[in-house]
Amino acid sequence: MQKLLLSSVCTLFLLTILPAQEKLNIKFGKIQPQDFEIKSPLLDSNVNAIVLSDQGSTEFEGNNKGWFKMIYRRHKRIKLINKNGFDAADISIYLYSDGQDAEKLNELKANTYNLENGKVVTIELGKKSIFLEKMNRNLIETKFTFPGITSGSIIEYTYTIESDFMFNLQPWIFQGQYPCLWSEYNVQLPDFFNYVFLSQGYLKFDAEEKSENFKRFIVSKSNNFGPTETFSLNTTILDRKWVMKNVPPIKEESFTTTLNNHIAKIEFQLSEYRFPEQPTKKIMGDWKTVTEKLLEREDFGLSYNRGNGWLEDDLKKIIGGVTDKREKTEKIFEFVRNNFTCTKTRGIYVEDKTTLKDIFNKKSGTVSDINLLLVAMLKKAEISCEPVILSLRSRGTVHPIYPLMDRFNYLVAMVTIDEKPIFLDASINKLGFNQLTAACYNGTAWIIEKGNTRPIEFSADSIMEYKTTSIFIINNAKNGWDGSYRTQLGKYESISARDDITKSKKEDITKELTKQFGSAYKLSNLEIDTVSNYNEPVRYSIDFTSQFDDDILYINPLFGEETKKNPFTSNKRIYPIEIPYIIKEVIILDMEIPNGYVVEELPKSVRYFLNENEGVFEYLAIKKENKVQLRSTIHIKKANFPQEDYDTLREFFGFVIQKQGEQIVFKKSR
Repeated sequence: MQKLLLSSVCTLFLLTILPAQEKLNIKFGKIQPQDFEIKSPLLDSNVNAIVLSDQGSTEFEGNNKGWFKMIYRRHKRIKLINKNGFDAADISIYLYSDGQDAEKLNELKANTYNLENGKVVTIELGKKSIFLEKMNRNLIETKFTFPGITSGSIIEYTYTIESDFMFNLQPWIFQGQYPCLWSEYNVQLPDFFNYVFLSQGYLKFDAEEKSENFKRFIVSKSNNFGPTETFSLNTTILDRKWVMKNVPPIKEESFTTTLNNHIAKIEFQLSEYRFPEQPTKKIMGDWKTVTEKLLEREDFGLSYNRGNGWLEDDLKKIIGGVTDKREKTEKIFEFVRNNFTCTKTRGIYVEDKTTLKDIFNKKSGTVSDINLLLVAMLKKAEISCEPVILSLRSRGTVHPIYPLMDRFNYLVAMVTIDEKPIFLDASINKLGFNQLTAACYNGTAWIIEKGNTRPIEFSADSIMEYKTTSIFIINNAKNGWDGSYRTQLGKYESISARDDITKSKKEDITKELTKQFGSAYKLSNLEIDTVSNYNEPVRYSIDFTSQFDDDILYINPLFGEETKKNPFTSNKRIYPIEIPYIIKEVIILDMEIPNGYVVEELPKSVRYFLNENEGVFEYLAIKKENKVQLRSTIHIKKANFPQEDYDTLREFFGFVIQKQGEQIVFKKSR
């Protein structure tokens, strides 16, 4: 038992057993004037609120239903530094419901404390200020805002949650938007229940304590045909406590998939029941078991594996006489993509009380509705196709081994033709064939197939965003330049650009490009290609002219395509850098030297490496007869970097910005 319970799955840091530390003795409602004076190295001019203490605990008791319940207690105290921290006074507490029974919120108390003339004034939260909202079938939200807050207020709340759902052992988040002086969680686990610990983060515990105790549980059960039955069960209790002190806030920065991947926290997954004189009952299961259950669900496997004969006539119209598998796949995919509207961009099941036939007739549905319909249509057309479930980058990564289904929030289709996989997402109406958005490339996904469910890696390192720009300039007869500007966007930039292009007029796009070039250039003849060909990147071109008569000309040879801002602005970063794809950006310039001018200054050529061979910046500039030729290349060869590379990346982009900002200087010849 002990070995099983202590086999923590530490995804990002190693749990270290530390000796017991001093205890925090804070009681609800006990506030003194000196408590308003906060001295901490975490306080600086950027801190708008600070968590003074956050303490939680979970213990198990017998209930009157012949089972057990968990009692979760929380007590949190926060100091509001200024009005920018007032959002810390908006509290939401979430309760789980299975549609019939629900967790119970008890003993909710909340106070605001203000210091007035040296005395503490208490404002209690009234019951009428507490609001309940049913978020969905399984989630109820209790929310309130502290009354009477002002800059300098201390707010405090406490509550308990009573839960009969053993799988919903409350997690604990040690780190958040605001710094925290003390964060503590205590869990008392009876030997009957085995949980897997899932820990992550980059901060070490200031204390981690464990001990074993003995406890007697009284479980009762009402009997309609006789007296209430009462049982007494004795077992060992594993008592675990974790403490973090002086926890810095975690902040969103550039190239972060989601802070959910990096925030310091502990989660628990119920693995098995183990009662005396009874066989161990596995709860978490494995992917084989999960697949069997998924394929038996009306809102998943049964929806696309049943006959679906109602599709036959429509498929004949869509496919016609096509027999080639790839061409058939393309026609079915394009039909669904072009004719269906996505109403919700998250989910892996068919929406409640909806059938695929309903979705087909309505021509709308959630991402899972549309893509499960696509799977059904392809299977009906005798195309090998299976659903793939994954977690989008904004949701966070999934566990590589355990089938924790609440982590999955997206579904796409996988077709196999000539033993090669083709991935399809028909829920996005401007997405090409065999394309997924960069948000899908978030690590492990799972192909759900009877007898052959398997993981597949959607790695950001496997995709590239490749953008090229060419600028050609010749002298004209009017003492100026005639030029052409051509750009081919990367495929992921193309996805977002198509929406912008279809919503904009050519004149508006030309105006934006004029801002990029500058007022010295007159732009005309904008052409945009492949806007409606979603399988190709967007390409556009525009012509420009300029005239000049100054003695000295200062020209940025990249004409607004230069990198202008370093994506890494913080002095320090404590979690990895996660770029959504490999980056390659090439800018080519071929420019005639203006008539009557000579080159006074030309940027020097340079090659700058990132970590030897993980990236490179090349800037090559030469004067050749009456021309200046230049090629600028940024190539980041991997998507994910450890936090130790943060300073190196910041220096790399800093060098790029400095170099790409250099100008060519032309001087009138005498």
